[in-house]
Amino acid sequence: MLIKEYRVLLPLDVSEYQRGQLYSVAEASKAETGGGEGVEILKQEAFESDEIRAGHTLTGTYTHKLYHLKSKMPWIIQKLLPESAMFLEEECWNAYPYCKTVLTNPGYMKQDFYIIIETLHVQDAGTQDNALNLAKDVLKHREVIVLDIYDDSHLNPKTDIKPETDPRVFESAKTGRGPLTADWSKTTTPVMCCYKVVKAYFRWTGFQTRMERLIHGSYPRLFTKFHREVFCWIDNWIDLTIEDIRKFEEETAQNLKKQIESGEVRGMTAAANEN
Repeated sequence: MLIKEYRVLLPLDVSEYQRGQLYSVAEASKAETGGGEGVEILKQEAFESDEIRAGHTLTGTYTHKLYHLKSKMPWIIQKLLPESAMFLEEECWNAYPYCKTVLTNPGYMKQDFYIIIETLHVQDAGTQDNALNLAKDVLKHREVIVLDIYDDSHLNPKTDIKPETDPRVFESAKTGRGPLTADWSKTTTPVMCCYKVVKAYFRWTGFQTRMERLIHGSYPRLFTKFHREVFCWIDNWIDLTIEDIRKFEEETAQNLKKQIESGEVRGMTAAANEN
């Protein structure tokens, strides 16, 4: 298993980010869905559980999704594995400011593959050493990577960097935030951090280390691109209530059902990530 902790810095308040995250997940799902690939929402409902995070009773929203991902998989997976390996199931327990996401491939890899992402959203600049209270044996293997949405070094310059989602040029009409400078996290407020601990497990003799590194290789790009969009779409979601967002999510779920069956493949692909 390969464990990395990504710390994503954003010029937002934690209370704002909840709405921005939900809105942007819905928008990004639409942008990634079409031509037989993308996101299919199977279930979304309220939950309460004391089994998701040790020592905590959580309440929030449970979402079950199916990802159709052939063109988005690393090329080596496309070459080595059958079609049944190109589908991922995602279960997400969103008990904001904590969230847990589990990705599996029950159709092929079964117990030999999973990705677990635990996230905590905190009003700081990524300075906590162990925000998610990881066990000592996990800390020994954890690598910390700080991601600043100003930094575009993880992005594909041809497909990911656009003026409308570039915090270096974007300025919010409603909040006055932006454009960001290289030292924005030290000179402006608010500042928050998404602490994301990602555990990738892929058991396949001879390929485990390589595949786990490939999985983690996609996350700096994915997290940077998504969180740049969260910030740069702020004027679209800042005035929305949680009730507005839930209605938008329901409409998006219905649209995705139609969208996945038509048009062309959209969004990020493995080929673009490997450039």
